[in-house]
Amino acid sequence: MTWWCTGIRWIDGRPAIGWYGRGAGRGERSSPLGYGQTLAFAARGERRCLGVRRAGRWTPCPTERTVPGRAGSAQCPECARLDRSFSVAADTNAADPRTYRVYLAWFGPGLVKVGITAEERGSARLLEQGAVAWAWLGRGPLMATRRTEELLRSALAVPDRIAYARKRSVRAGLPPEPERAAEVAALHARASALEGWPESLERLVCEVTDHAGAFGLGALPAPARVVTEMVSGGSVAGRLAGAAGPDLHFADGLVLDTRLLAGWELVAPGEGGATDVPVAVIPPVAQAGPAAQAGLF
Repeated sequence: MTWWCTGIRWIDGRPAIGWYGRGAGRGERSSPLGYGQTLAFAARGERRCLGVRRAGRWTPCPTERTVPGRAGSAQCPECARLDRSFSVAADTNAADPRTYRVYLAWFGPGLVKVGITAEERGSARLLEQGAVAWAWLGRGPLMATRRTEELLRSALAVPDRIAYARKRSVRAGLPPEPERAAEVAALHARASALEGWPESLERLVCEVTDHAGAFGLGALPAPARVVTEMVSGGSVAGRLAGAAGPDLHFADGLVLDTRLLAGWELVAPGEGGATDVPVAVIPPVAQAGPAAQAGLF
């Protein structure tokens, strides 16, 4: 049975590469990653649509369509539409009965956002997004947390999202943990002081969590190159220094967004394998543009 890569997964606060097997006996498995280990793999064949994952199970793409190597998602247009037709993120599943939480996520100086996640998922969403420091703001029904999220975005000009390129550009030169915690705590207090929070939302005291250890931030080199596309026969090889969100950071400054791995069959490269897939140079932080954003955050 062929195992297709599904990208990075964060399991119990640790990164792993996920796999999905099609056909009889299909299922999922994962390969834990350890910082300091050597990784080497090559893409084989064509990149295929993975289908739709819902309620912890995959529904295969009926046509197994090919997906462009540069695409950030391993889904064909039809499966992507089906995925979004019943999605909290796309506001097409407003009847979800689960308890949700509102969070404040910090990615670097001036790079903060507010979002929501199902309470049962714990901190998984924060790990997936690459949040370096974060704190809960409140908990309650889905629509109450969504209204709170929109209140903060509207009143405080909080962005909907922060590009991964901006997150990774500052990741190797962050201020010390006490400074990160102090900034998150100050922002938490100011956000909590806003009027108009839904009555059904329980406000939560500020308890800042830091992911420096989980991401291996202390050993990350400044990002110098980023993989832009996986190609059939193309290889990636190097010593893994750390991981944050979907990104793998290698000791030579290479960064790989594992969303580009999803949909590929990965195999061991040939003898003496080296990175030979398309890459782009990452400008130094000083040239990457200002990190400041409008509003409170």
